[in-house]
Amino acid sequence: MSTILQIANADRNLSTLIKGLKATDLEEVLNGIGPFTIFAPVNLAFSRLSPDNSFEELIRNGEKTKLSDILTYHVIAGKKMLRDLRNGQTLKTINGKDVAISVRDGEVSINGARILSKDRQGSNGVIHSVDAVNMPGE
Repeated sequence: MSTILQIANADRNLSTLIKGLKATDLEEVLNGIGPFTIFAPVNLAFSRLSPDNSFEELIRNGEKTKLSDILTYHVIAGKKMLRDLRNGQTLKTINGKDVAISVRDGEVSINGARILSKDRQGSNGVIHSVDAVNMPGE
């Protein structure tokens, strides 16, 4: 079975995320035993960031700390399938900050980022694609 990073690498809609993981050396962590849950922003989500928070700019400028802070805010230690997420629930990310789960009309969001594709399982966790980048300071 593929790891969650191999699954993400195979998805062209997650190429910006992969570029960020490589730039911050988080690949090694997420290739570990886990399990991990990644709420993976799609490329379009990264392109919607404000110009002063441009992900490409952060990568280009080598701002590993800020990049790492953003990316680890999208990862939970443990495996959380869609059925495990409940309205009003909070989950602690691996960067130590909480994210809030909301469920409305069967649609699940993480801090307002809607889950697009769900429950893509790998040998060391699960990936859910989301439509927005959650910023840890907001």
